Parts: sequence; C-alpha cells; structure tokens
Amino acid sequence: MKKLAEFSKDLKKDFKPKNINPREPVKCWSEKDVLHGKIVDAFVIIFRTRGCSWALNSGCSMCGYFNDSSWSKISDEDLLAQFDTVMQRYDGQRFVKIFNSGSFLDDGEVSQKVRKKILEQLYKKADKVSVESRPEFVTNQKLTEIKNIIGSKTFEVGIGLETADDFIREYCINKGFTFKDYKKAANVVKKHGFSLKTYILIKPPFISEKKAIDDAIQTVDKIKNVTDVVSFNPCNVQRNTVVDFLWKRREYRPPWLFSIVEILKKSKEIANNLLLKCDVAGGGNIRGAHNCKSCDKMYLKAISDFSLKQDIKIFNNLECECREKWLDQLDIEDLGFGSLVNMYG
Repeated sequence: MKKLAEFSKDLKKDFKPKNINPREPVKCWSEKDVLHGKIVDAFVIIFRTRGCSWALNSGCSMCGYFNDSSWSKISDEDLLAQFDTVMQRYDGQRFVKIFNSGSFLDDGEVSQKVRKKILEQLYKKADKVSVESRPEFVTNQKLTEIKNIIGSKTFEVGIGLETADDFIREYCINKGFTFKDYKKAANVVKKHGFSLKTYILIKPPFISEKKAIDDAIQTVDKIKNVTDVVSFNPCNVQRNTVVDFLWKRREYRPPWLFSIVEILKKSKEIANNLLLKCDVAGGGNIRGAHNCKSCDKMYLKAISDFSLKQDIKIFNNLECECREKWLDQLDIEDLGFGSLVNMYG
C-alpha cells in the first residue's frame, strides 16, 4: 500500500461513527439547477449508507463524507425506510439528485433491489435522476437494468475524476483509479445513452494555487469531448482527512475564489458546449474556498449565478483589493511554497 493510502487509512483508525438511526437519511432539500437548458427546482437526497468502499479501504485525501456514513451494513429495509421518509418531502420536482457518500451503483451500498425500487418510484414523476459512482461499478449489466426501468427519460452518472493527471490523482488524492478507467466507464455510460457528469477537484493537497488552476483547465480540455457536464468541487477541509491534517498545521489553504472564477472563465472558452457547474461547499469560511470577508459573498453569488446561467459576463466588474494578494501568491508561491498560507489565510 502506498504511503498516502496508508496515511489516509491511519487517520481513520480512531474514528467512531456517529450513533445514528439507520432508517433516517442524512438530509434532503430543494435547490435550483438546470434541466434541458432551463432553471428548475431540483430535489436533493443524501442517503445514509455503509459508506464508500474506497473510504473503507483507505480513502481520498480530501473526502470526509465517511463521517456521515454508518460504517456497517444498512439493510435494504432500512434504506427503503429512508426513501419513504424523503418521499414524504418530495414535491414532484422533475430533477432529482441522489447522493450516498459513495457509489449508488455499488451493490455493497445500494442493492439492485433497492436501486430498482427507488428509480421506479422517482421516474413516475421525475424527468431526470442523477447519481454518483466510482468507475469500477459502472457496468453494462447495471446500466441495462436501469435502462429497462427509465425508458426514454434522462439518467445521469457522476464520476469523481478530480483531474486528468494520473500522477496528481494517485499521489495527491489517492483516488484509486486511472484516467483510462474513467474513460472506460464513460464509454459504458454513453453506450446506454445516459448523461455523464464529471467532477473536477479544485486544488488537491500538495500542489500550488497556480498549478491547481492550470490542472483544472487542462482537465476540462482533455474531457470536453467525453462528458456532458463538468462539476467543479473546490476542495474544503473535512474532518479526519489528509487535508484536515495539513490545514491544522497551516500547510494547506483552500482555493481562492479568484482561482475558481479564472477556471470557470477559461473552461467556458475552451468547452462552450458543456454545462459547467460549481458548488462551493463551505465557501467564505476558513475551511472552504474564500477570498476576504469583504468580497466573499459577492464572488460566491457570481459563481452560483454562473452555474445556472452559463454567462461569463456575470464575472465582469468583480473586484476587491485582496485580488493583489492572490496575484502575488501566484507570482511567488513556487519560491516560497508552504509559507503563503500563513500570510494570506
């Protein structure tokens, strides 16, 4: 086992899952999203499952979603009870997004029986359902089963590629698969006529701010003819992770909001046909992507508006004095890497 994988696993050795009710989901809510080019209400569900198989093995350096997982088997009956609970709050939204802190297509998390029941019920009203999966669980058999359920409606599979750079994915993120694995899964998704959403991580640990900007843009360029949607995830500091370990020692700073805007603008120029989205979890806080307290809300709103409207003009006339600090960091961080987080928070 490689050193980063060992360290990621070691950080979880004293972790104790919360005392949770296996029949209660983590959360559900309604939010705005884009469906067939129009802004609509989308229903978001977060199921509580055993947890991501990769997190149980070692886990990604930035991912703390296992903190909300049970780490023990949750029965089909309990998962269906969770589904009954969220359906009581479902208001007929045509777009439904399912998260389970792992892979919806992993039988160890969500059985074939439960997947079938959930999708059959949702597609009675929904036009599109979006799920997430690691590439190893994206198989012809599972997607054929889903195709038989949904017919001509839209099914979206989200894969956390994070970066097209195999070195960064292995030695900075510990993702556990290759770019080739991603493309193989993408081909299976396309073969069945489904939509592909690709997650790109902004600023993994161990790389500079400038490198993070360049890597995200280069990744978009490499997948622009493969995916239908790109969802940027600016790295935030989640408990019991490698990123958390580094952050507490002032050896990691989440990305600047200026960097995110730069990535979105350049990505739209090179991949205008793609729907580009960015959800800034923890934005404006010290553990999430931020600039300064004076401009965080303004930039976060612009990023959110862009995700819905896809218009880079939204970023025109955004300005703040702290931009000079960001530019200084890009200029000199390769000379003083590891110290600038102390200077600029």
